[in-house]
Amino acid sequence: MPSKAEQCYQILRERVMDGTYGPGHRMVIDQLVREYGISSVPWRESLRRLEAEGWVNIVPNVGAVVQTFNTDTWQRTLRLLARLEGFATALSARQLTPDDLTRARALNKAMAEALAGLDTVAFGRLNREFHQLLCSRCDDPRLVDLVDAEWTRLDLTRRSAFWYAPGRAAASVAEHEGLIDLIEGGADPDMIETAARRHELNTVEAVLRHESQLDGEGA
Repeated sequence: MPSKAEQCYQILRERVMDGTYGPGHRMVIDQLVREYGISSVPWRESLRRLEAEGWVNIVPNVGAVVQTFNTDTWQRTLRLLARLEGFATALSARQLTPDDLTRARALNKAMAEALAGLDTVAFGRLNREFHQLLCSRCDDPRLVDLVDAEWTRLDLTRRSAFWYAPGRAAASVAEHEGLIDLIEGGADPDMIETAARRHELNTVEAVLRHESQLDGEGA
């Protein structure tokens, strides 16, 4: 059974992730103690862990406040994810089965359908599932955990860059197909790593271009 501190951590992390505790929300330990009947010590331990992971800020005389994420944070997270996921995908590629690749194509097709239906929630969910699948055969559990942590941090930004940068969603679906083709064709791992990394960075660059255009229009 998980320790009290682990239970508290999972409760708080889930509330941050599902939006119950949005950016700027103040977590009150006394209130949590009353709500869950768990003493203050595990809550304090879990908050220190969340602070170390970058989810909250512990402010003197205020308490723990959910981190506010901005465009710069989003970009840094996606750039790091590009490197981690590129490497994990390359390690996983040779171990992916034909069934895995069939599943990947089905997910990508579903993404295209979500795009056509303007379903941003489904598109985002399917996109993450697609990327997780391509990394799923990586034999480095620590690397997979790092990739998952950065995806979770990316989700926390509450920003769908695919919809924010015009045309990026459709380009992403096409890039997914190209990545599957490389893996299916037995491409060199370095080529697969570069393609996977480039795919993520293309999103960053698309958003930067769009923001630059908006700034120019507003000048």
